[in-house]
Amino acid sequence: MKRAVLIALAAALAAGPAAAQTLSLAGETGQTATVTAAQLAALPHIHVQVMQHGQPHAYDGVLLSDLLAKVGAPHGEGIKGRELATVVRLSAKDGYQVVVSLAETDAVTRAAKMIVADREAGAPLKPEEGPFRLVVEDDLRPARSARQLERIEVLNLSTLTKAKAKP
Repeated sequence: MKRAVLIALAAALAAGPAAAQTLSLAGETGQTATVTAAQLAALPHIHVQVMQHGQPHAYDGVLLSDLLAKVGAPHGEGIKGRELATVVRLSAKDGYQVVVSLAETDAVTRAAKMIVADREAGAPLKPEEGPFRLVVEDDLRPARSARQLERIEVLNLSTLTKAKAKP
């Protein structure tokens, strides 16, 4: 009996870190995707440098807009009208949440980049920071740089119906 309990406990502990190594994505109309740490590492990365609490930090990661495209979020010229009231809610392991507008994640609207980082200073993020962290270039303070991200959701807050929205 004790042996079975120990085996079950060992299996649960082994599964814990693996489960924490995924990022759940949800689109506005129900599309979902899960990205593992290995999958994120294989995607094209960009480098951003930011100041956080008076100290320079260098992160590497995937553009947030590239991840949002995996769940059907509009981008580029597709962000207009009703889509300008679309937000992205990013939720962390500890319950911390931040919201950014979909438009500000897109390079056509805003030059500063938003990435989901998996590396800092060339090394994987520390456990208390990662495995995934939102990094917002040009923010004056890092309040939106949520660490230990677990979920990213696209939510439309528009009161216009698609039929009433103008092209």
